[in-house]
Amino acid sequence: MPELPEVETVARTLAPHVQGCRIEDSRLLRPGSLHELSLPLSRLHGRSIAGVGRRGKLLLLHLEPATGQPEEAACLVVHLRMTGRLMTWPTTTEPGRHTRCLWELRTPEGTCRRLFFDDVRAFGVLLVANAAILQRWDFWRELGPEPLGLAVEDFAALLAGRGGAIKAALLDQKVLAGIGNIYADESLFRAGLDPRRKAGSLSAAEAARLLHALQDVLQLSIAQCGSSIRDYRDANGDVGAFQNSFAVYGRAGQTCQQCGQTLEKIRVAGRGTVICPHCQG
Repeated sequence: MPELPEVETVARTLAPHVQGCRIEDSRLLRPGSLHELSLPLSRLHGRSIAGVGRRGKLLLLHLEPATGQPEEAACLVVHLRMTGRLMTWPTTTEPGRHTRCLWELRTPEGTCRRLFFDDVRAFGVLLVANAAILQRWDFWRELGPEPLGLAVEDFAALLAGRGGAIKAALLDQKVLAGIGNIYADESLFRAGLDPRRKAGSLSAAEAARLLHALQDVLQLSIAQCGSSIRDYRDANGDVGAFQNSFAVYGRAGQTCQQCGQTLEKIRVAGRGTVICPHCQG
């Protein structure tokens, strides 16, 4: 599943293609892709896309207010899940086998293009929402803070008293928004911490070291357009490059780049986890 750096990259690469465009029509090809709380897609028609952003692993297309209805359909939320992809195409492009939804766009210059939501595994979700609907959506309402803007003292407070493994805390979207298996493993290695340790056992210095490691890893990945393991592509159809910089993720049985010992694969919080028994001992 795309994590924070991948969704951030999609937002940044999609924005030049859709910002300022007016949504003139839409076609939902798989009704199951629309969240049960969603307003009808028709509520988007006639609205312009003010910008593209992100919250955790969610992609957000912010819409200009409708005349006389400032709260109606404040945004289109897209949860890419495992294989969701958003790209624009010429209006002559027909939907493919895995196209779940498409929107007809008109640019500020008057030209037309299509925005496709393709999703091979069909786990992705679309939600046309105003502020009230977002507050009714448990997943949105319970999302934890964004790690990139988090202060050390606030991060330490999130971990304090937690009896579960530190990796489980990083993966919990109610604790931190946007972190998945890749960046949990990479940041714990960079911080020199055993992922099995209880989150509440970290000292203030260790919590600070982990947050700085996490923020560094996320920023490095964003700079390299994320990690492409299998399906992930940005809005230009390009792959990310951060997978070429992995220190531990997916490298079980290989040599640790820091100490030369063999990396081991264990399970933490039900997830495959690669560690260096020396550097994270």
